[in-house]
Amino acid sequence: MQEEILKKVDILYLMWKRGKLGGEFMPEDANPHLEKSSRENYLYFTLPMALNYQRNSYTLWESANKTYLDEETNFVFNPQICLEKSFTEVQYALTKYKVALQKQKQTEIWLTLCKTLVELFNGDVRNLFNIFGNDVNKIKDFIQKENKKRFPYLSGTKICNYWLYVIWQYTDRKYKNLEDLTVAPDTHVIKATHRLGLINDKELEKADVQLIVIDKWNKLFKGTKYKPIDIHTALWLWSRNGFIDLDESVLENN
Repeated sequence: MQEEILKKVDILYLMWKRGKLGGEFMPEDANPHLEKSSRENYLYFTLPMALNYQRNSYTLWESANKTYLDEETNFVFNPQICLEKSFTEVQYALTKYKVALQKQKQTEIWLTLCKTLVELFNGDVRNLFNIFGNDVNKIKDFIQKENKKRFPYLSGTKICNYWLYVIWQYTDRKYKNLEDLTVAPDTHVIKATHRLGLINDKELEKADVQLIVIDKWNKLFKGTKYKPIDIHTALWLWSRNGFIDLDESVLENN
């Protein structure tokens, strides 16, 4: 069973790498192409993440990009300036291009995160990574366990892992313990995990399915060439594009 699933993973991974799953343009590719190592780039890929739940990721990042490129609204990506503005001004800037869909709640979330970044890291999220030596486990513990309320939604099981993955992909950051960065178990990843047979019908319906999915991938990949985060994008694209038939021929050409 395990060998059969790992073979499917090999096929899926190679199909993704060869563009057979689509995904030439990922949601986060909608960005202002800032200097990878810059404070601004890290903030761009951090703040909108807190609003990335129960919505289309492509639409969110298109909205974020428009907000950043508009001189009237791009102040929201500067935590210090954000906190100096009135709630109404921040709310208007976040809703102009629909970065925030829930006007009150999501503006509060954004401001809470800005306050956390200013109070703990001088408004520079790079300091968070530096303080913990880029260690995935220490960063996750700090956000998800020790300061959960100070990182609304960013501290969630799915979002935290996915945010760390995006930072890894779109900035100059290199991690310690990258193997402990799990798949980000959103709806697509969960469906794809079920489709591969790694979780069953009963597990699919459980309230803690996200944690089950993380555990299954961690165990499957233990002692293999894969890290859990390696398969995230392939799973996401496979589900989003309607579960394209797995093409075994990619193994022959590898």
